[in-house]
Amino acid sequence: MTHLIYLAAGASRRFGADKLLADYHGRPLFSHGLQTLAEVCAGRRDADLTVVTNTPAIAEAARALDARAVPSPQSALGQSYSIRAGLDAVEPLGAGDFLLFAVADQPRLRAETVRRFLALAVPGTWAATAACGDRVGNPGLFCAALAPALRTLQGDRGGRAVLNRYPERLLRVACASEELEDIDTPADLP
Repeated sequence: MTHLIYLAAGASRRFGADKLLADYHGRPLFSHGLQTLAEVCAGRRDADLTVVTNTPAIAEAARALDARAVPSPQSALGQSYSIRAGLDAVEPLGAGDFLLFAVADQPRLRAETVRRFLALAVPGTWAATAACGDRVGNPGLFCAALAPALRTLQGDRGGRAVLNRYPERLLRVACASEELEDIDTPADLP
C-alpha cells in the first residue's frame, strides 16, 4: 500500500494569513493538490489518501473526496509534527508499504507526476524525489523502512533531511519546473 499524505497544516507565517484558503485560480489554494491526489487514488486499491490539517474547511473537503483527515495539534512548532501526525494515522506499516508526502502549497502538481511516483512504489525502491534538472522538491516517496527516520525529525525539518542521508539510493521523478513552485507570500499568487 502507498499512503499519500497531504500536509496542509502549516502556519503560513510569511503569507500573513491561512494561505491554503487563499484564492488560486478561482478555488482555495489547498484544493488543487487535494483534487490531484484524490484523482490519482480514485479506484485504486494500492493507495490511500490522508490529509493532515487543523482547518475545518480542508478536513471537510478531504472527507468529501473519501480521504482521511487528521489533525496536527502541534503543527505550529514545525513540519516535523505534521509528518508525525500523518505517520500516526497510517501506521502500522507493512514492510512493503510506501509513504508519499505532498505539500498543500504546491498547486501545480500534476496527476501524471504522482502516478510516476506510485509506479516506483515497488520492492527495491528506497526513496524518490520530484526533480526538474538540478532542482529537487516535493513530493517525496519513502519506503516503510524510513518511517523511523521520519519520526526523528525535529522542528521545521521535513523529509528532505531523510532523503539527503541516502543520495545513492534516491530516485528522481522528472516533473515540470512549475510543479516545484510553492506559494509562500501573497505576491506568489497569480
